[in-house]
Amino acid sequence: MNGIPLVDLVAQHRGLAEELGCALRDALATGAFIGGPEVAAFESEFAAFVGAGDCAGVASGTDALRFAYMAQGVRSGDEVITVPNTFIATTEALTQAGATIRFADVDERTLTLDPAALEEAITPRTVGVVPVHLYGQPADMDRIVAIAQKRGLWIVEDAAQAHGARYRGAPVGTLGAMAAFSFYPGKNLGALGEAGAVTARDKDALGIVRQLRDHGQSQRYRHEREGYNGRLDAIQAAFLRVKLRHLADWNEARRRAAGRYRVALSGVDEIELPFEAGYATHVYHLFVVRAERREALQAHLTERGIATGLHYPVPLHLQAAYRHLGLSQGAFPVTERAAQEILSLPMHPELTEAQIDRVATGIREFYGRC
Repeated sequence: MNGIPLVDLVAQHRGLAEELGCALRDALATGAFIGGPEVAAFESEFAAFVGAGDCAGVASGTDALRFAYMAQGVRSGDEVITVPNTFIATTEALTQAGATIRFADVDERTLTLDPAALEEAITPRTVGVVPVHLYGQPADMDRIVAIAQKRGLWIVEDAAQAHGARYRGAPVGTLGAMAAFSFYPGKNLGALGEAGAVTARDKDALGIVRQLRDHGQSQRYRHEREGYNGRLDAIQAAFLRVKLRHLADWNEARRRAAGRYRVALSGVDEIELPFEAGYATHVYHLFVVRAERREALQAHLTERGIATGLHYPVPLHLQAAYRHLGLSQGAFPVTERAAQEILSLPMHPELTEAQIDRVATGIREFYGRC
């Protein structure tokens, strides 16, 4: 019996092979590999998909975050608040931009930024907040925006896992001053390598991002600032244009798979299924349950050829990289408790009902619920 992968990029790309091959052949025929019409077209199409005013393609999701922070004018000594249960790119980009990280705990149900914790974390040095739309579900943006406006803070959305997600009908990527997206291959919209994008309301701020990605240039050999080599490859832009046409359907397939999981796992009281907030259209980049005896369950599923993941097993405030912040166990109890329980089950648009039922059977066997 074949195993069930956590993400199946082979199945996705098999159906797109001809379209992706055409995109590559076009690039080879024109010799346009950096910038050019493919990048401009993708930026326009992705901005339209998101409903954003404008978009700048960059080399990775980490670049998207770093450049967005820098475009907000972060300076040494500025504090920016975000959550400790996210991938380190959210925070390493802050440090690289010159900011000081300040963490706030998450909501027990959504595992996104808790607005009450945000308000408590604000100090006179706080200049911005980075809500992470975790696993494909938006953070509680009405409350976060209200707090930020009251305190004069900018908002950069970390939308790396939330392409196409909506908050009260409004797309993520339009809810703050700027938003950062990752197109790492396993994302809902993934390149065939590294890629990212920044969306923004303010064209001037996005103009700074465009300079930062291209060595600070306003035009060739005219450098307004020091920048980076953070450009989006034209071939990756062409691949993303092909895949963007399928994204809405893929997101719906993820939502159907999540619904199937909910039915198949009903009555298994030992696990907690993902909470979908009433304000959210969740796009299930990941399907993350909280499980009793998580490690033993994970081992049981592995023995049956079912891949799982942990997103994320060690909160950032407990990582060696942030030991200098002086934060210890107990600082963010909701995040720490979740880190001991979370388990990501297979989730991708090509996931079949039979595969979901097989995963559910494995979980039911483990808890004696067959």
